[in-house]
Amino acid sequence: MTNSSKLPSSSPEASTSAKRRGPGIRIFAALIAFVVVAGGLAIASVIHRRDENQSLQPLRLSGIPANVPTSLANLMALSPVPAKTVAGFSLTDQNGHAVTLNDLKGRAVVLEFMDTHCTDICPIVSQEFVDAYHDLGTAAAHVVFLAINVNQYHARVSDTAAFSREHGLDSIPSWHFLTGSVPALRTTWRNYGVDVVAPNPNADVIHSSLIFFIDPQGRLRYLGNPTDDHTSSGAAYLPTNQLTGWGQGIALVARSLVS
Repeated sequence: MTNSSKLPSSSPEASTSAKRRGPGIRIFAALIAFVVVAGGLAIASVIHRRDENQSLQPLRLSGIPANVPTSLANLMALSPVPAKTVAGFSLTDQNGHAVTLNDLKGRAVVLEFMDTHCTDICPIVSQEFVDAYHDLGTAAAHVVFLAINVNQYHARVSDTAAFSREHGLDSIPSWHFLTGSVPALRTTWRNYGVDVVAPNPNADVIHSSLIFFIDPQGRLRYLGNPTDDHTSSGAAYLPTNQLTGWGQGIALVARSLVS
């Protein structure tokens, strides 16, 4: 930007003045640069130390059960929610038995929405459920593990039974994989805010993956957000330590609801 109060650069006086001021200006500019750089390094150092401290002390949401370590709560993306009664349903489990939410009151419910033909995250969550059941020990008698089908094209009882056997879920005494008519399933998806996209019988079902933790009074208390990784070929997996952590975390949250 040009300053009109200065002499034109073509005048001898301006040239002489510029030469006379040159060394002083350069020294002054160097001092400013040093101060700026030094100050910037100091600030960066403070920020770096602050970031290091924050990494050593991960944030913890208020309302997380006291028995769940912060690192585990972060792995699960665990969130407390305002306690509210969840919508009821009347569906059929993998054994052909009618199940309503009222039937389950008095026990904590760990609920996920699963695809009966899923080859991605649902089998991983299934393993986490099996691990959680074993981690619960004697408290398992007070916890129900539940899934609701999101595959409208494979909604028979035989479909939920086959999935349960394939992934060892039928080893959990309190396991129910629920299905029903397509209108009944869609109503349940909508009531729980679960998005489902299944354009045709051969397409992968894309759906919300959340774990709902419901207390013995039928109130939603916590949400978990399962995740998985994929190999270069696209196969879904989760490192063993994270699988183990998820199982322990599910068990701890469920135990907090019945203790």
